[in-house]
Amino acid sequence: MMAAAAAAGKGHSVLLLEKNEKLGKKIYITGKGRCNLTNACDVQELFDSVVSNPRFLYSAIYGFDNTAVQDFFEKRGCPLKTERGNRVFPVSDHSSDIIRTLADELERLGVQIRLRTPVKEILTDGSAVCGVCLDSGSRLPADAVILCTGGLSYPATGSTGDGLRMAEQLGHTIVPCEPSLVPFTVKEEWCRMLQGLALKNVSASLFIGKKKVYEGFGEMLFTHFGVSGPLILSASSYYRRSGGKKKRNAAERNAQARAGEGAAVSEETAEQNAVLHLDLKPALSEEQLDRRLLRDFEEAKNRQFRNAVDGLFPARLTPVMITLSGIDPEKRVHDITREERQGFVSRIKDVELTVTGTRGFSEAIITRGGVSVREVNPSTMESRLVPGLYLAGELLDLDALTGGFNLQIAWSTGHLAGESVV
Repeated sequence: MMAAAAAAGKGHSVLLLEKNEKLGKKIYITGKGRCNLTNACDVQELFDSVVSNPRFLYSAIYGFDNTAVQDFFEKRGCPLKTERGNRVFPVSDHSSDIIRTLADELERLGVQIRLRTPVKEILTDGSAVCGVCLDSGSRLPADAVILCTGGLSYPATGSTGDGLRMAEQLGHTIVPCEPSLVPFTVKEEWCRMLQGLALKNVSASLFIGKKKVYEGFGEMLFTHFGVSGPLILSASSYYRRSGGKKKRNAAERNAQARAGEGAAVSEETAEQNAVLHLDLKPALSEEQLDRRLLRDFEEAKNRQFRNAVDGLFPARLTPVMITLSGIDPEKRVHDITREERQGFVSRIKDVELTVTGTRGFSEAIITRGGVSVREVNPSTMESRLVPGLYLAGELLDLDALTGGFNLQIAWSTGHLAGESVV
């Protein structure tokens, strides 16, 4: 939609082909239906939040940055607000207002829209793009084609890899796709006992072998399969599976997406030695936490250990932490040794979870991987292989952290592609 509006704004005759029954189906579910459309941080932080190929985005973002995105929607009658973490939402808290603003802009610019119109392939005359062939067999001539069909995430919204298949047919390299901004599955069974428990103000570090690949602070959630929540989703952006590196073709990826593959990824295909370290009391050093525990123990020295640490954790977490401590829950507090107490402190500051994989594309907010950006001109979004073909959005090998950054990539690359059409 943004690409179509930008192209039409340059005076082109634009036809938008949408295989769904309505526009903006994926936008509708973003931000839990509220649409976190961008982030109001400074531009450098925006680039720092892009995980894959941030330098490729220089022209796109500087040409249409987060301030320009906010201006675009507000000047067209959609007021916005900024919340915690500089996340930007429509004031109404309705993602439908973002869709409606775009749809109104397309109508104002005279963009033709054809719904329920899937495309089978992009046509070339041997040297450049010359149109598209629909699933129905009809051929539509065109001087240029902008391909922005998304990745493989949430296939129920139509993201089933059609664009990846079409780009691959034209010779483009597809960087293997994986779910990203997605919950982790973990080995530890005690996590299941805490299903539904949310923890705020937790610190997490993800290690691959001995290398720390991510560190963050925020909110997390225990689930029946492992862990989720904003902190975990961000960590997943830095997780790579070492198994399954075989390069699958588009047909295999499409079949995987349609099946919603990945209720969980098996341990055999999981990243080797991926461990998540949780600090449940990041505001306190080990020394400070030890002093607090000493005070608590002094006040409850005649009580059993299991009854002496009630104030440290949410009620459901307390018995789990007692078990992880290795201290007999029936032991009287005055009998707990210094070594046992300090071991408990260390456990609170470093709860280890063995990551066995991620959930599948059906639960992933975005797709990691896609069309190789080496084969796309970053100044125009035009294919370096096929003149007249432009690519934008999640279809490309671009992904970022949670917080509105991925939609910013979509707006910026779509706008640049539309404006660059010759």
